[in-house]
Amino acid sequence: MSSSALRRIGALLLGAACALLLCAASSASAATRFLTLGAGATAGLYYPTAETMAKVVNDAKLGLRIGVRATGGSVFNAQGLQDDTLQLAILQNNVAYFAYRGDGIAAFANKPARHLRGLATLYPEVLHIVARKGTGIASPADLKGRTVYVGDIGSGAEQDAIAVLGVYGLTLADLKTAVRGSAGNAVNLLRDGKIDALLFTVGVGSAAISEAAQTAPIEFVPIAPAKIAELRARYPYYSGTAIAADAYPGVGTATPAIAVQAMLAASDQLPAADVKRLMHTLFGTQLKAFLADAPNPNLKASFKLENAVDAMPIPLHPGAVAFYRSAGVAVPESLLAR
Repeated sequence: MSSSALRRIGALLLGAACALLLCAASSASAATRFLTLGAGATAGLYYPTAETMAKVVNDAKLGLRIGVRATGGSVFNAQGLQDDTLQLAILQNNVAYFAYRGDGIAAFANKPARHLRGLATLYPEVLHIVARKGTGIASPADLKGRTVYVGDIGSGAEQDAIAVLGVYGLTLADLKTAVRGSAGNAVNLLRDGKIDALLFTVGVGSAAISEAAQTAPIEFVPIAPAKIAELRARYPYYSGTAIAADAYPGVGTATPAIAVQAMLAASDQLPAADVKRLMHTLFGTQLKAFLADAPNPNLKASFKLENAVDAMPIPLHPGAVAFYRSAGVAVPESLLAR
């Protein structure tokens, strides 16, 4: 065989090999679905919880690759699921409720986020109302005319602040200044005496609230039992609770409060088979590892698979329904997507 013929054969073999490699790479890429999981501010509990979720799913090699994104919070996350910039998100169940309905929150007024689907409720989150000692703030009514951190723009905490102020006959406009930004920055402002109080909805034991208790003269502001009852009558997703006396250093008194549920949600654009595999891993075969690794004491103490559809305010994703039925968890008819 001539040298030119050998060169032609070599070139053909090389071309075939390159084509096979390209096909293999394309096939591998096509087989992996990349998902963005919207969390919250890095100072809260959503972000580390989301990172643990991503690690558990990614390590399981399901053909799903989750990346975690820090966001402004629940309202932003609901919007992200609606427009498919996020495929998964952690958010408060009250925000999911209003987003799906298209009312109650200005961002969703007459624009219902109908692509939202529930996966699981995770753990209770408590509205912490924290004031500097010596400010004379003994009730949410005393926040009138004060400089108050009310949560980041688009956060669930902001919605809770509006709701609580509302049952005391106040709005954000009644504050001297409604301060925005991250909870971590709010703690610094409280410590330095630049704000009078902060409102932050987060799981009990939050690092940000713990830092405030350790670095500033603070006290927790209670919500009166009658006002808690009024909130629950207006908004069915709230429950009454108390921040335990020993939850934070130096507090020493149990504080009546309200709670919502942190929940995991998805876009309805995700295939049911992918969602079922994700949930079978996260809440099935790797549940113990997930709970053990997540730096979230509220999740560890509260999450039970049999209760994961309790307080779910929106229809479940079909993949979630399939998972729960396979796991023997009853799914109410009201949570089936129409």
